[in-house]
Amino acid sequence: MSPADLADAIVAAVGRAVADGDLDVPVPTTVTVERPKNPEHGDYASPVALQLAKAARRPPRAVAELLAARLAAAEGIARVDIAGPGFLNITLVGAALGEVARRVVRAGASYGHAEKPRDVRINLEFVSANPTGPVTLASARWAAVGDALVRILTAAGYSVGGEYYVNDAGVQISRFGASVLAAAAGREIPAEGYHGAYVAEIATTVLAERPDLLELPGDEALAVAAQRGLTLMLGEIRSTLESFGVHFDTWASEKALHDAGGLERAVEDLRAQGHVFDADGAVWLRTTDFGDDKDRVLIKSDGQGTYFCADAAYYRDKRGRGFDRVIYLLGADHHGYIGRLRAISACFGDDPDVNLEVIIGQMVTLTRGGEPVKMSKRAGTFLTLHDLVDAVGVDAARYSLVRQSHDSSLELNLDLIARQTSENPVFYVQYAHARISSLLRGAEALGLTLSPEGADVALLTHPREGDLLRALGEFPRVIESAASLRGPHRVARYLEELAGVYHRFYDVCRVLPQGDEPAGPLTDARLLLAAATQLVLSNGLALLGVSAPDRM
Repeated sequence: MSPADLADAIVAAVGRAVADGDLDVPVPTTVTVERPKNPEHGDYASPVALQLAKAARRPPRAVAELLAARLAAAEGIARVDIAGPGFLNITLVGAALGEVARRVVRAGASYGHAEKPRDVRINLEFVSANPTGPVTLASARWAAVGDALVRILTAAGYSVGGEYYVNDAGVQISRFGASVLAAAAGREIPAEGYHGAYVAEIATTVLAERPDLLELPGDEALAVAAQRGLTLMLGEIRSTLESFGVHFDTWASEKALHDAGGLERAVEDLRAQGHVFDADGAVWLRTTDFGDDKDRVLIKSDGQGTYFCADAAYYRDKRGRGFDRVIYLLGADHHGYIGRLRAISACFGDDPDVNLEVIIGQMVTLTRGGEPVKMSKRAGTFLTLHDLVDAVGVDAARYSLVRQSHDSSLELNLDLIARQTSENPVFYVQYAHARISSLLRGAEALGLTLSPEGADVALLTHPREGDLLRALGEFPRVIESAASLRGPHRVARYLEELAGVYHRFYDVCRVLPQGDEPAGPLTDARLLLAAATQLVLSNGLALLGVSAPDRM
């Protein structure tokens, strides 16, 4: 019996109490079920009686007594005790708890995932750095977190589209083109331009493709340098992210939005909603009606659309593609975007609390030998994703970038996350998976066959076996929590806990027979438990985009 099954049993008990006239409360659709910190308090606990007491107009313990009597009669439950002000402490029969292992192995790669799809389409935009330089260390964090969120939300039953917004329109593209052109001509790059060895590399490639570049008229040379340089840089960004295991369903172009008349149509729609006004020769959006700190210009007096207008058009475009909820994962310097994006959503007639979400992530820094790592050899002034991967590898980089909540600053110790010891969290988790793989290979060498249906899971009665089974049963709840709270770090911390629980189990519960000792029913049951743990570790690492090695 998993926590989800137990939650259903508690809801059913409430329903029976209501039907019998003993409780007058709305029957909840779900209830909280958690593992008690002290194993002596049972396998699971629920505060449902405390949550229902006010509506029932009864003391929590009185509600708990009504539910305990009905819950104790449910299949798979050995005992229900009432603790403190009204907590239900629930102990399962041995076979019911052991069934968790069988359920995990039966489900395989789908264990922990939502059984039914949700009728919600989510667009998750992340990274979206200007295509004028390599992927920075800050963007690397958003890449790891954003991709993990896509995977976790998908596992939770949502239909999710990951998206990269290419800012290929605006003054930064002209400055990039001027930088490439200056590098190609051997001139000093303009002060407001882009610096670093990568600019010279791009210039060399562009010049090789267009030997006549420096002979072209000024505007034409600038256009060629900008467009070809942009294509090369964007290609490198794509390649870098792909090699990091980050895949986008859509690469949306700002320039394409401009060219297709997206800005004009957005202004028309906003005007039709009654929120546009004209003043000082410009076109404005009255965003202060919806909590913004000031009204925003959509079209300047020279007829050019503003960045804000492009933001509005892009939001409209996402909603027009059928996404119910639009999520932006933005960097720490984008707090000001929250109010204006919420205002844009409201001005289009949407509910910002339903259709929009803005997640702000914090910065990341690197240290080595106790000293900060400050500069990239190639980028010159900032650290890149390449720098991090070169130092520690993809798995350690991805895991380390998601392990801490994105809303707090992150300092990565390169010495630690490159270390092949249990002090390194990603190694600790991956080693648990590899250790189980070795165990299963050993079982195969002894001629033992994993038997999910034939194993007698009622034999899994050792306290460490119970700890491991309860930890495995938590995985669906962890995915749901990580999805609803937008916290992939919750999966990472769970995996570390699970790895620790497995190591403690393995230290005291011998799985394979030794010497001439014959294998017995307990061997089969423990092999099933080990295989279930391996699957959950693999499934959890996959949600983070991290490999689950069989050998280390």
